[in-house]
Amino acid sequence: MKLTKNQLTNAALIVFFALFLFTPVGFHLRVYVSRLFSFSPSVLAVDKRLVLTDYTWQLIDLEGGPFDFKEVKGKVVLVNFWATWCPPCVAEMPSLQELFDDYGDKVAFVIVAQDEKGKVSDFLNKKGYTFPVYFENSPSPDLLLPEYIPTTYIIGKRGELVVEKTGVANWNSKSTRELLDQLLGED
Repeated sequence: MKLTKNQLTNAALIVFFALFLFTPVGFHLRVYVSRLFSFSPSVLAVDKRLVLTDYTWQLIDLEGGPFDFKEVKGKVVLVNFWATWCPPCVAEMPSLQELFDDYGDKVAFVIVAQDEKGKVSDFLNKKGYTFPVYFENSPSPDLLLPEYIPTTYIIGKRGELVVEKTGVANWNSKSTRELLDQLLGED
C-alpha cells in the first residue's frame, strides 16, 4: 500500500502534535514558545487599582518555616503564583530570578508554589533559582485569588495593586524596573 502525499503530511502532523502535547519535548517547546511571546506587564490605570487591606495570609517556606504575609505590609511586594508543571510559569522564572538578583533586598518577593514541595525543591535546585518560595497554609487575601497560573501582582507600599498579570511576562524588563524604582521612591 502506497501512501499519498496528503496521508504522509497528516501522519507527520499527528506525530508532531502528539510530541507537542504528550512528551517532555513538548513541554520544553511550550516553555520556549512562551518565552518568545513574553512581554513587559502592563501597569493598571490609576482608576482600576484596588487597595489590599487584608494582609491575613499564612505561608510556609521550603524549609517548613512560617511566613506571615503581614510582614510585607508597607513594602513594595511582588507576588507570583506558579507551578513546575506549567510551561508559562517555567518560562518566566529566569526573568523573575534576574529581577530578584537586583531587587531582592528592596522588594518583597513572595513566590507561591501551587505544587508538591519535593518537585518544587528539585526544580529550584536544578535551575539554581534563589528567590524565596512559599506554600499556602491559609487562603490568600480576596484580592490575590488567581484564576489561572501564572498570575503575578505588584503591590505598592500603600497596598495598591499596581500590576495584575495573568500569563507569562518578562519581569526583568526596563519598564518593570522603572515601575519598581518609582514605587520604592514613594512614601
